[in-house]
This record gives sequence, structure tokens and C-alpha cells, in this order.
Amino acid sequence: MRVVAGRHGGRRLAAPRGAHTRPTSERVREALFSALGDVSGARVLDLFAGSGALGIEALSRGAAEATFVDSSAAAARAVRANLASLGIDAEVQRADARASLRAARKRGRQYDLVLIDPPYRRASALAGDLAGALPPLLAPGARVVVESDRRAPLELDIPLLDERRYGDTLIRIHGS
Repeated sequence: MRVVAGRHGGRRLAAPRGAHTRPTSERVREALFSALGDVSGARVLDLFAGSGALGIEALSRGAAEATFVDSSAAAARAVRANLASLGIDAEVQRADARASLRAARKRGRQYDLVLIDPPYRRASALAGDLAGALPPLLAPGARVVVESDRRAPLELDIPLLDERRYGDTLIRIHGS
């Protein structure tokens, strides 16, 4: 797996071992960031970060900062290793996504781009919690990208701007 474009384009990324992480393919990341356009200066939140590929792609393309959140120790280690190998300084939290969102709200954090790629089997169960927790964290004009299985999409009560399918993968871009 590699960073698709930007200042780190072509650099390799490591994924956590095991079947619990399903990294977003290079093809899907390339299409997603083409749809998003310019992310320069964006404050990014990568929930269910896995390898960190989505957030790292945003940083490679000019995002100002990123926070990576995953509850898995292996995923947090992989993200830290990927950031270190690229010389990127970013916050990595080993935490439950919902707890991280509550803490970010208490700190008054806001994000311009939120990337959500939960385990497909848990996506629908997380929808209510995420939909309630996200709005206070969204900066004006923010976008929320959700990756899920097309057969069981993660539904958010945030206006849908775009929807694209790549095989069994469904990408939804929400925003205001």
C-alpha cells in the first residue's frame, strides 16, 4: 500500500497485521481525493484510522494537521510507524471513536474534514452515535467522508453531497 499523491506520493505504508483492518485501496483513495479537491490547510480527523492511509493522504496533499483515532493497539502502532517513516508529526489516539469525539467536543475542537471508515460489520450500529456527536465538531463548510459496505451503508443525518461506489465499497461525502 502506498500514498497516492502529494509530497509523500509513492511512499509505502504499513498496515496492521490480521484480519481486523481493511485498508482503503489506492484506487478508492485516489478517486476520493479527486472528488474532494483541494484539502490544503484542512484540519483532519481520521476515525477508525487503521493504517492511517486516509489521513496521511490528506496530509500528503496539504492538510495542515490530522488526528488519528483507533481503538486497536496494532492500528495505533501502525499509524505511528507510518507517520514516523514519513517524518510527519500528528496526534494518534488509541481510543474508542465515540469517547474521542466527546473529548474533542469538550476541548472545543473543530475539523474541516472528517474521515470515517469503521469496520463494515459495525457501521450501522455506530450511525446514531456518530450522527449526534459530529455536528458540534464540524467547522463551517466541513465535509465528512464515510466509507462502508454498499449493502449496509452507514447513514448520517448530515446533508449528502456525493455518493460513489467502487465494487462493494460505498463512499459518501456529507457536508453543509
